[in-house]
Amino acid sequence: MQLTGIAQVGTLGFDTIIDVRSPSEFAEDHIPGAINLPVLNDAERAEVGTIYKQVSPFDARKIGAALVARNAAAHLLGPLADKPGGWRPLVYCWRGGQRSGSFATILRQVGWRAELVEGGYKTWRRLVVEAVAAPVLPSVVVLDGNTGAAKTAILQAAAAQGAQVIDLEGLANHRGSIFGGMPGGQPSQKAFEGRLAQALAALDPGRVLLLEAESSRIGDLNLPKGIWAAICAAPRVQLQVAAPERAAYLARAYADVAADPAQLAALIDKLRRLHAAEVIAQWQDWAAAGDLAALAQDLMIRHYDPRYEKHRARHVQHGVTLPVQSLAPEALPDLAARVVGAAEALVTR
Repeated sequence: MQLTGIAQVGTLGFDTIIDVRSPSEFAEDHIPGAINLPVLNDAERAEVGTIYKQVSPFDARKIGAALVARNAAAHLLGPLADKPGGWRPLVYCWRGGQRSGSFATILRQVGWRAELVEGGYKTWRRLVVEAVAAPVLPSVVVLDGNTGAAKTAILQAAAAQGAQVIDLEGLANHRGSIFGGMPGGQPSQKAFEGRLAQALAALDPGRVLLLEAESSRIGDLNLPKGIWAAICAAPRVQLQVAAPERAAYLARAYADVAADPAQLAALIDKLRRLHAAEVIAQWQDWAAAGDLAALAQDLMIRHYDPRYEKHRARHVQHGVTLPVQSLAPEALPDLAARVVGAAEALVTR
């Protein structure tokens, strides 16, 4: 089976996509929708590699074949025990070589119509790299605004109304600040790029694409240069929201962080090298007292807003400003509609 494009993965027609690489390889990244049935676990893979280098390729192949057969038997008696005769799996490993070939041969001997991904995971990864390195994008408009302007929530509301949106923070599983960690942590850089490549492949070139204004990093992940360049060059709808309203929004949106006082104190401590001791002490006092609105507002004024302005000064900004009175949950759908209308007007000028 030859993969020729990112969007093809969802239309292959196989019952199951099986990644036979080791658990650590699978955890770092894999073809979307694949399950992991390793024919060599991490320790076994390392053992076979050591024997190959230090003893001989023959001994490594012999031991590797025994391990693959044993693990394949466990999969046949376990996860695959209930598969019917017409089940059709697609199998891959790192390069589409011995591991996937051995497992596919066993599956075919059972009577299943197993096929291999030509070139294995490396083929998928090459397609992803090509897709994110030089993305073919429709007309991009960036939603901008200082910290606490509810940009992500507004984009999500716009998407729910049918707008074309890529939620970069959602793909990165991070809210884009020191306080932005999310349950489950971030994906690997490769997995993030794979998610992004799929989102790009699903775009309608004839419609406006809304993206959030981001720095070149979201948490620990780097935005691909092509996406970052598009964000820097695109016209913007800039939300103009008063600091108290933004602070109130942040107090609601980051309630999960505030629910763990020890975690919140540790995150504030990470800012010590950037601010005076008395400022940090005041922030810690507000955090301990549960005064999240006061903490959020002072963090914005002293830390985040100056950095946003410095970032904007490095790039030519063009677009429109959208005054916002309320970021209450009930106000967001109407605000999202206003953002979409402003974005469409920008690209039709």
